[in-house]
Amino acid sequence: MRKKTESKHQSTDRVGRFFADLGPGLITGAADDDPSGISTYSVTGASFGYMPLWTALFSFPLMAAVQLMCARLGLVTGRGLAGVVRRNYPRSVLWGACALLIVANVFNIGADLGGMAEATEMMTGIKSYFWTPLYTLLIISLLLYSSYRHIARIFKWLTLILFAYIVAAFLARPDWHLVLSATFMPRIEWSSAFLATFVGILGTTISPYLFFWQASQEVEDQRAQGKITVEQRKGATVKELRAARTDVLTGMFFSNLVMYFIILTTAATLHAHGQTHIETAREAAEALRPLAGNGAYLLFTLGLIGTGMLAVPVLAGSAAYAVAEAKQWRGTLEDRPSLSRKFYAVVAVSMVLGLVLDFVGFNAVKMLFYSAVLNGVLAPPLIVLVVLLTSKPEVMGTRVSSRLLRYFGWATAAVMTAAAVGMFATT
Repeated sequence: MRKKTESKHQSTDRVGRFFADLGPGLITGAADDDPSGISTYSVTGASFGYMPLWTALFSFPLMAAVQLMCARLGLVTGRGLAGVVRRNYPRSVLWGACALLIVANVFNIGADLGGMAEATEMMTGIKSYFWTPLYTLLIISLLLYSSYRHIARIFKWLTLILFAYIVAAFLARPDWHLVLSATFMPRIEWSSAFLATFVGILGTTISPYLFFWQASQEVEDQRAQGKITVEQRKGATVKELRAARTDVLTGMFFSNLVMYFIILTTAATLHAHGQTHIETAREAAEALRPLAGNGAYLLFTLGLIGTGMLAVPVLAGSAAYAVAEAKQWRGTLEDRPSLSRKFYAVVAVSMVLGLVLDFVGFNAVKMLFYSAVLNGVLAPPLIVLVVLLTSKPEVMGTRVSSRLLRYFGWATAAVMTAAAVGMFATT
């Protein structure tokens, strides 16, 4: 009896430790499935049916390897990605990387705010231009007046909204024989449309803003533990690295699982009924209602709003972290705004610029898919930087990336570059 009780306690402890280890990696993975990602996956399923389902399995190890290197970089150096780049490369490399990140993030913020507002209009009937500034103010207020620990707790719970897409897939009643065949028997269509979609999938799963966010959040976690200075944060124990690996692998698996089921849902409904030309996730949600019922429609629409609430703060936060680290400003979500004025100014300005895009007539929502393609084109140079930095003993000490991680990192850069070249060559 005592042995059974001890075994139960050990099992409970293991489960407790597993969930306690989840944090930056889980949030990063969930934020990856933002309205831009949902639009990309919806366009993919509607355009090509079940055929691209294998890409979820294919992209998982690539995405996980890059994010794990970013997590290790933050843990071992005690700095964010921009801070490490600043100390090891010329200013032109640093500001080139930051400029690409900021432009892409502002564009994505505008697109995601627009997507959230349109989804809310679908639910309430109230025009989207009322909701866009409301969501902007809500998110800015959350970031300005709440501590990192509180924000992280909210973000952790928001990840649950992504289960809506898994439920929606089952409500769509797919052909499971075709699903399994497409999942484990990869097929590639040599056309500009398919290659652009493939680049978009890689761009939205392996996005530059996630690299900066992951490393910075590892630093934030260390600050929350009382390690205020860089010297206190430098170095990482085997236990810390193991916990980060569990966190990152879980987050990336969850992200790709959601991607898989969104493609499956739109393939089983839209593509199966001849609706192969959609431009946004809103169109996908509206088309789902007559094909999969109100349940799938509501879950899909609620997921759009929830993922936007999760992703927009990550987009604004990653831009602020990058600029603050590059300029050597004080900057952390744990600080009050009065202590990190410049950091929070970047957060607010990037949010307002994103909002402006929605009000000047620039239809960012229709460009969600193309922003994912742009990320797919821009990510390889940053991946090369991450691989090089995490391979240097002078940066990582004895915690340099393993040979397997480096292989996956170089493979990710090579695959994304080849896909981009193929897309341009076939256009």
